[in-house]
Amino acid sequence: MAKRSPKNPPKDPSLAAEKRRRAILLYIPMLVLAAIFMFPLIFMFVSSLKPDAQILADVDSVRAFLPVGDISLNNYAGVFARVPFARFLLNSVIVTVLIVGLGLVVNSMAGFALSRMEWSGRKLMLTVIIATLIVPFETIAVPMVYWVSKLPTLVWEGGMLKYDFGWLNTYEVMIVPFIANAFSIFLFTQYFSTIPVSIDEAARIDGAGWFQIYSRIIAPLSGPAFATVAILTFLPAWNAYLWPLMVVQAEQMRPVMVGMQYFFQLNTAWGEVMAYTSLITLPVLLVFLVFQRAFVSSIAASGVKG
Repeated sequence: MAKRSPKNPPKDPSLAAEKRRRAILLYIPMLVLAAIFMFPLIFMFVSSLKPDAQILADVDSVRAFLPVGDISLNNYAGVFARVPFARFLLNSVIVTVLIVGLGLVVNSMAGFALSRMEWSGRKLMLTVIIATLIVPFETIAVPMVYWVSKLPTLVWEGGMLKYDFGWLNTYEVMIVPFIANAFSIFLFTQYFSTIPVSIDEAARIDGAGWFQIYSRIIAPLSGPAFATVAILTFLPAWNAYLWPLMVVQAEQMRPVMVGMQYFFQLNTAWGEVMAYTSLITLPVLLVFLVFQRAFVSSIAASGVKG
């Protein structure tokens, strides 16, 4: 009779049952919480397919979460008829992509300088950067409007570039003030601090400069941090409403969030509101689904470290 290998001991049925029981007890609360958080999204998507009268009639019953009744895509057609949605979407994509892309470069380089390089005043600078997090944006919004209206710019007019003043109604005014971000710098600083300094010392001995260490060693090792900052930068950039409302008056320059006010003039078209919010929510869900694994791993690796 063949002997059982000690590396593969017989499975205990009671232990397997206990593991299944613990898994069930763990996943049931998670599923309940997921369902609770999903209810608003389900209501939004389902309501976007219904006329206003049916939305109001179904709102006090479970039918509000079910695609039943007079279902159609008329609300989505109404969105494109009421607002230049494609233009709003393009503006938001341009602004968000540039804020995220430039922010990753600028904030990661700042975090690298604060965490890896030795220079006088480094800790004080990090303290000042963190302290700016307590200043609400609303308190500096009006002074910022004044200053951006005085900044020099180049405009294309009459087939040639002309020198002018004022960033109002431009992409620059929606992008440049939000490239540098205190929380992103802090997160990069914390994550970079977890990477052994001996790597830098070995690279310096081999003749590498600081930028080479940053671009070829530290940045490739920090994918989760970059993914996390990308998500945390993407969300406020995509959802920006107050600042674009203050500095952008030209319709062709407005982002998607400012376009929401078109649906609350005179009688509110709730079906079209739900359709519009569904359309602008889809990119957010897509970005999170793409980066969710890196996002969770980064929070677990660096978010709890001091």
